[in-house]
Amino acid sequence: MFYREAGQFKTTYAGDMAIFPIAQDRWGMILIFVVAIFGVPFLASEYVINAFLIPVLIWSLAALGLNILVGYCGQLSLGHAAFMGVGAYAAYNFAVRLPELNLLVCFGLGGLVAAAVGVVVGLPSLRIKGFYIAVATLAVQFLIEWLFSSFSWFSGGSSMMAVDTPRLVMFGYQIKTPLEHYYLTLGVVVVVTFGVKNLVRSKVGRAWMAVRDMDVAAEVIGIRPLQTKLLAFGVSAFVGGVAGSLYAFVYLKSVDVTSFDLFQSFLVLFMIIIGGLGSVLGSFLGAAFIVTMPIIINLLASEFHSTAGVADLVANAEHMVFGGLIVFFLIVEPFGFARLWTTAKEKLRLWPFPH
Repeated sequence: MFYREAGQFKTTYAGDMAIFPIAQDRWGMILIFVVAIFGVPFLASEYVINAFLIPVLIWSLAALGLNILVGYCGQLSLGHAAFMGVGAYAAYNFAVRLPELNLLVCFGLGGLVAAAVGVVVGLPSLRIKGFYIAVATLAVQFLIEWLFSSFSWFSGGSSMMAVDTPRLVMFGYQIKTPLEHYYLTLGVVVVVTFGVKNLVRSKVGRAWMAVRDMDVAAEVIGIRPLQTKLLAFGVSAFVGGVAGSLYAFVYLKSVDVTSFDLFQSFLVLFMIIIGGLGSVLGSFLGAAFIVTMPIIINLLASEFHSTAGVADLVANAEHMVFGGLIVFFLIVEPFGFARLWTTAKEKLRLWPFPH
């Protein structure tokens, strides 16, 4: 069968621990990379690149950062957009105040500043957990929004809430076209994703999952809960800060505090719930679904624009679908789209034999 593993022997520990130990997975990823790198210029228009591909990549990275904290470490957060905002404003200030820095360095430094804030936010996690840590991150969300909107220093001295980002120049080359923006975003997302994938498969990732499953038992076997949780907060905020930098520089072309409000935090949380908690793939599936769904709903709205009452219903259907899907996945499939894909692979392994 297509996904049958017969004949694929693993003779070394490295082969058994490979990210893609099955040949079909490796072929599938190679095909995806070929299409993403060489096929997009021929298959996708500038509108598709700007309105779909770039947002999906950026939000996938943001969801991946939150999934580290919520899905892998079990620490509920309602302030992930605040970390994205910290990364965006930090990268903006590095790029404006130190123009000699490479833009990729500014993105990385923005992520590090966000990671430092994340570690500070995670300090109470040893004493409080569950709903209470969620409330603490919610308070940080409001605090950071207030700081960015009240002190003009963060926006380079401008009294306006939104400031334009500097030109995207790397190694003396200015990035102008949507396709170049796409390749920049794709490169950053691929590098960070593979780093996170290896991290969650390491000793650190196993410690996160042990704390998530039962922190008392994890402490008994020698795992330090505070250091483990703080590392999760730091890495999660770093990834979110890099995603926020890309969102501001590549997608919005501006840094605006209203783009990193509470609604965006809930949006990222919806992505990992629908896509799958504790799954790298789920972060991408959830982001693709959340970004695509409003486009589909708007297309449906344009079909019913002449029907009285129906257009208003379709226009508000996005929030209705969000809520309905979250309830559905929490009841029927708590691990989201990623679990459905895993189940499909298991069926392909056994087909046509009885289950």
